[in-house]
Amino acid sequence: MTLLGWLQIAAVLGCAVAAAFPIARAIVAVAAGRVTFLAPVERLLYAAGGVDPQRGQGWKPYTLSMLATNAAGFLLLFAILRLQGVLPMNPQGFGGMSPWLAFNTAVSFVTNTNWQAYSGESALSYFSQMAGLTVQNFLSASTGIALALAVSRAFAAGGLKDLGNFWADFVRVTLYILLPLALLVGVAFLALGMPQTLSPYVTATTLEGAEQTIPLGPVAFQVAIKHLGTNGGGFFGVNSLHPFEGPSALVTSLQIWAHQVIPFALALVFGHLVRDPRQGRALLAVMVGFVVFATAAVYAAEAGGNPLHLAAGLDPALGNMEGKDVRFGQALVALFTATTTGASCGAVNAMFDSFTPLGGLVPLFLIQLGEVLPGGVGSGLYGILVFALLAVFVAGLMVGRTPEYLGKKVGPREVKLAMLAVLVLPVAILGFASVAVVLPVAAASIQDGGPHGLTEMLYAYTSAAGNNGSAFGGLTADTPWMNVTLGIAMLLGRFAYIVPVMAIAGSIAAKVKAPEGAGTFPTHGPLFAGLLAGVILILGGLQFLPSLALGPIAEHVVLLTGKTF
Repeated sequence: MTLLGWLQIAAVLGCAVAAAFPIARAIVAVAAGRVTFLAPVERLLYAAGGVDPQRGQGWKPYTLSMLATNAAGFLLLFAILRLQGVLPMNPQGFGGMSPWLAFNTAVSFVTNTNWQAYSGESALSYFSQMAGLTVQNFLSASTGIALALAVSRAFAAGGLKDLGNFWADFVRVTLYILLPLALLVGVAFLALGMPQTLSPYVTATTLEGAEQTIPLGPVAFQVAIKHLGTNGGGFFGVNSLHPFEGPSALVTSLQIWAHQVIPFALALVFGHLVRDPRQGRALLAVMVGFVVFATAAVYAAEAGGNPLHLAAGLDPALGNMEGKDVRFGQALVALFTATTTGASCGAVNAMFDSFTPLGGLVPLFLIQLGEVLPGGVGSGLYGILVFALLAVFVAGLMVGRTPEYLGKKVGPREVKLAMLAVLVLPVAILGFASVAVVLPVAAASIQDGGPHGLTEMLYAYTSAAGNNGSAFGGLTADTPWMNVTLGIAMLLGRFAYIVPVMAIAGSIAAKVKAPEGAGTFPTHGPLFAGLLAGVILILGGLQFLPSLALGPIAEHVVLLTGKTF
């Protein structure tokens, strides 16, 4: 690790945190309906859908509206992928996806997971990339932000009967937040060398006289919303490691900024909506703290190098550069890895399969913690609020008081629903992974033996259920078993989590908001931030440490002995 590397990390993170403050204010204004420069477009969309944006919705109608919208998005994307061969803008002549792969891909992009069991440049037409994947990148991100706004409103006042209007939140976030930001970032990517074209692929003659096909496409603007929406689905198979998708260290830094800034901003939005900015800053501090700690862990593990290479006499100053691009270096790779897996963005600029065991453990564990650090757009905020409720519950047990958060009493119903949400991940991850490693049809997808092979399978279901979408590598994912079970894990990780969270929001919203008193546990200072961080770590450790001990930790111990599997 070097001083220059840490300066790079500090500069990129600092820019993301600084930009989060004005973006948070913009989101608050949009949520309140104070931004109207596209009002004619808004009215047209509401009229086309038969929606009254002024009509408030309780948690059940709000949730049902969200589910209906996402179900329609799934069906539309599934149809596009299946019918790709007869749809326009297909200069490569690609045929339709198999039903298993189309199911997996449609679920993936609707749930903001963006897991890809294919390479985009060799499987998808321009129409599928734009009308299918890019559209869902916007809509899945808008869904998450809308839900975060609804949950935040539940804590803002007492005796609330509704959480806002899903359609209004959904449309406004898309029009006034995501589209303008994606346009600005897309133009920046275009200026920095990313292609944006509908021209056919180019055939070039190499120095040896062979022919090579160079894929092109409408890359820049899809990559912009891929990061801003913490989606992560790459235009190319190797994602941001591809020279067109990640052409320089500056582009990589902008990508890191993009997939951090909205999750950071939403923590501050929460503070604005509950009329106590300190609450938002406390959540933001926990998020940034975990990002820094995780980045340091990856940086140290990869800069330290592979024990086998060091034993063979390799210069330790080189670190472990396998699977990484020298343009980015260890520092930006470490920051990119920690931020994408902590932020529910499945983009990668290095291959996790080539990381040291401890380096690969960090992104795996970050996803297993619930991707609340900072988490996906929207999902990170309502996810960390679930842990905040559990934190005040633990604090209440320690001092013998009824727990409350922001003046709202936290009762048995809220704690049970919070635990139901938290248990979705271990059930989906450990349940499917335990079956897959012993079922021959599933185990055949594993490339490597020993602990590394277990990590490959564990990471796949972790990424799916955590709605991350990054891949550890080495796993053959395009099989009927993997496509279907990973798709189910994605659905559970997204919607089986959302429903109890929205039920919590409905219950909290109806409660009376008590004024702060002398015995109130402050939830805006370092004590609460430390308690919240501890609850997140302890729950993650209790649920997943045994599986991690059998995977990356066991592999690290074996490497220290100088052996391999």
